[in-house]
Amino acid sequence: MDRPFAKYVSVLGRRFARSERGVAAVEFALILPLMAMLYLGGFEVMEGISAKRQVTQTASTIALIVTQYSNISASQQMPGIMAASSAVLTPFSASNATVTVSLIKIDSSGQATVSWSCTSANCTSGRPTGQVVTVPGALDIPNTYLVFGETTYTYKPLIDFIPIGTKSLYSSIYMAPRQPGAIILAS
Repeated sequence: MDRPFAKYVSVLGRRFARSERGVAAVEFALILPLMAMLYLGGFEVMEGISAKRQVTQTASTIALIVTQYSNISASQQMPGIMAASSAVLTPFSASNATVTVSLIKIDSSGQATVSWSCTSANCTSGRPTGQVVTVPGALDIPNTYLVFGETTYTYKPLIDFIPIGTKSLYSSIYMAPRQPGAIILAS
């Protein structure tokens, strides 16, 4: 009785060794975890790069809009200017962003200070007036003004597959006003 069973197992073993059915399923099962890690990791990296790009674009857009004015009303025009940041940040939530626009005055000695600054739509916060700011050497021209746009964004990955946690993204840009002289911020 042992012989026929051993022969049967031997025949099944040889047939199993020669069979190639199911090899693709086994290979797929071995590769699937790696493919999933690459896909989810790539998605997370792409989302982070996209968020950083939107933060940079927001700082640039806010500064560019402000440079076009010679007078800005803090109550009439500034809320609309600051609201543009939420449109630029789309699809990311504007509630995680802090957008600041400031006018920097460079005096005759080359010292750059804040003339005015707005962070919220009604200009209730921002950089302190008179705060000394370091500007790039190429822009440090005496008796001129610069618009300084800044955006800070608290980025939390959607999936957090790569455990990086919450990251603070920041971008800033200096732009010269389109018209010479100071941009007046009126209430």
